[in-house]
Parts: sequence; structure tokens; C-alpha cells
Amino acid sequence: MNNSSGKIFLNQPEIRKNQENKMHDLLAYLKTNSPYYQKIFREHKIDPDKIRHLEDLKWIPATGKEELQLYNDEFLCVPLSSVIEYTSTSGTLGAPVTIALTERDLQRLAYNEFKSFSCAGCGSEDIFQLLLTLDRQFMAGMAYYSGIRKLGAAVIRVGPGVPSLQWETIFRLKTTVLVAVPSFILKLIQYASDHNIDLTDSSIKKAICIGENIRQPDFSLNVLGKKITDNWNLKLFSTYASTEMQTAFTECEAGKGGHHQPDLVIVEILNDQGQPVQKGEAGEVTISTLGVEGMPLLRYKTGDICIAHDEPCICGRHTLRLSPVIGRKKQMIKFKGTTLFAPALFDLLTGMEDISDYVAEVFSNEIGTDEVLLYILPIKNTEESDHRIRAYLQARLRVTPHIKYVTAEEIQKLQFPGESRKPVKFIDKRI
Repeated sequence: MNNSSGKIFLNQPEIRKNQENKMHDLLAYLKTNSPYYQKIFREHKIDPDKIRHLEDLKWIPATGKEELQLYNDEFLCVPLSSVIEYTSTSGTLGAPVTIALTERDLQRLAYNEFKSFSCAGCGSEDIFQLLLTLDRQFMAGMAYYSGIRKLGAAVIRVGPGVPSLQWETIFRLKTTVLVAVPSFILKLIQYASDHNIDLTDSSIKKAICIGENIRQPDFSLNVLGKKITDNWNLKLFSTYASTEMQTAFTECEAGKGGHHQPDLVIVEILNDQGQPVQKGEAGEVTISTLGVEGMPLLRYKTGDICIAHDEPCICGRHTLRLSPVIGRKKQMIKFKGTTLFAPALFDLLTGMEDISDYVAEVFSNEIGTDEVLLYILPIKNTEESDHRIRAYLQARLRVTPHIKYVTAEEIQKLQFPGESRKPVKFIDKRI
């Protein structure tokens, strides 16, 4: 189908046909090359050749992060001599998982981000500034870099942090696109305010936002997104990705969810019983990778809770779109009878004017139920500020978590423990 820009996008029947063809290739590849999935097929008496349609995938048990952690080496489908890059997950929700990539996998990563940046309306005329690490086994940094090169655009590898260096680079090289964690964009805004930098004088036109939500489930901007756009006339693009699936869901100009890349991944949205949810319902994002050579995954449960939308987008694409992550299964908190997901808690804290930064810690009390401790960096550490913060949390949560006020140095250590590649906002110490 053609859209107003003249681009040709596949319709849903064409997408489905291509996905099923690629699914057959994946199953045949796993049957021949994957020690882990060979074991699954054998133990559950599954003949992969009889899985003909996308709906047939339900006969195959889903795989979780626990299996990937326990049997990491068994997922490798190529000889070690074919591995040319080792990456790993961040370990946010448990022990890090190693993902081995071949040359073909690296090319697929570049294609993935090329498609993602193109979806966000970026082109060869753009100058990208990467405010993230390209080391520490971080797949995303490498993917962004190679995708920008495939796009034919210029890339500036500045790395995370150091607002002064970021601004100096922006003005010197006329950057047009930031790729950054959105909470750090707020720090750029604050630095500009403190140093009399006129944001309207910058060359920045848009920001590709990674690692944090900037939207509500209805696609309106959340508190973090509004704080950015209220102060800086930027076009924000939300993304969703993970190291395991080696694929990204990126918004188009419409800002109505991350677009599925159907040639790279199959998506299922499942309920707690492992069954597909009804249309419009939230469920766990479960993926099967397509075209991955080193460590492909079949029905892998990401732990992320999203809503899928399948109506055509105004951009002309007919691909499924994912909502922002509503929550992560392992980050669900049952606190004094109230169910909380970390993103909703973060949104509340980001919206509080008395709070400069924060980290949420969850632990088990003596009777085995959840307790929440908030480490808060206040704007002003006064009794009046403390009263406002506690009253605000009580009103919004209906329960009051434990609060510990910390210094800027202490919050930095909490958010970047050891060799952490991205800020940690959630610490889970539950038994």
C-alpha cells in the first residue's frame, strides 16, 4: 500500500504470509542447530514441521529469562569460531545474560536500527549525538552506531553524562538528533538554564528516547515527556527494545506506539496463563526472533507488560504497534494492599517539584510482604519540603513509603553501581 509520502508498505495479509515463511525457517534452524530447543521439542514431543501458522506457536512452551540464565550456552546455534561479538543484558532483573553474535547478526542489528531511525523520520542529512556508552558489552550502543552509519548520517560518540561537553558538542558540530535516556535530557535543560544557554539557539530538532517511558498507555506524554517538551521544542520519539530480542520498536511521527518490524520478530501478547490476550488488553510481550543466527529465541517472555494496537497508522504502515511499557512482571509491587508498577511510581516522583532525583528500593519485611524505601534527592532539604513530599505521596498512592533523603553523591552511587551502563532507578531486595 502507498501512503502520502509515496512509500510502499505491506498490508496485513502480506505481513502475515512473510512472517509465517520466516517462522518456518526459524523452526527448521532451531531443530537442526539449537541444543536448548532440540531438548524442548524432544521433551514435549513437538514436531516443528507441523507448526504451520502463527497461531500454532501456542503448542510450544514459552521460554523465560530464568531458562536463558540457567542454560545460556545451550541457546548458542553456531560454533564458537563463528562468534565475533559478545554482548550481555544489563542484569536489571537478575544475573546478566550473554548474547553471542555472528557477522550476520551484526548486519541484522544495523538494519534494525536503520529501519528504526527511518521510521522516526531521520535521514542521511542528520547529525546524531549518542549520549550513551558503546562499551561494557552494551548491544544497544553498537546497534545505534551501526544503524546510523547504514542510514548514511553523521554520528558523534560523546558518551553518557557531562552536560557541559554535550552542549559544547551540540553547538560546535550542529547536532540535529539526540539519542539519549530522557531523564538526562532534563539535566541538559537544567544545565542550559543554569548557564544562560538559549535552547532555541540549538540545532537539535528531535530526540530518540531510550530506556525510559515518555508516554502514558494512551500515548499522551507522561510527566517526564511533558517536562522536556514544556521547556524545549523537541520532537520526542519513544523506543522499546531489549538485548535478547535484538530488535527495536520505534515510533513514527504520529507518536502512537513503537512500530513492529515483522521481518525481524514475531510478537505475541500473553496473559498470566500463557494465552493471547483480548484485543486492547495488556499482556506480557513474548517474542520469536527472525533472522538471528547466533542465539535465536522462540516464544521468549520478556517480562514487559504492553498493549498491542493493530489498526493502521496514519503514517501508512499496517504493522502492529506497542504501547509504552506499563510495567515489568518482576517489578510489580504489592504494597499495603496497593498494586504498583515501577513506571507509574517513577511518573509520580518525576512530577514532584520538590524532588530532584530518586531511586526506589523494594524489600521484604518480617512477614514476607513488600516494603518500599524511596531514596530522594530533594531540591531543598527542609521540614516544609518533607511535609509536601509525604503528603503528595500519601494522596497519590494512598499509602506512604519509607523515605530516606540523600545527597547528590549518594544518589549517583545508587544509580550507577559498579559498571552499570544506565541509571538504576529500581532496586529489588525482596527474598
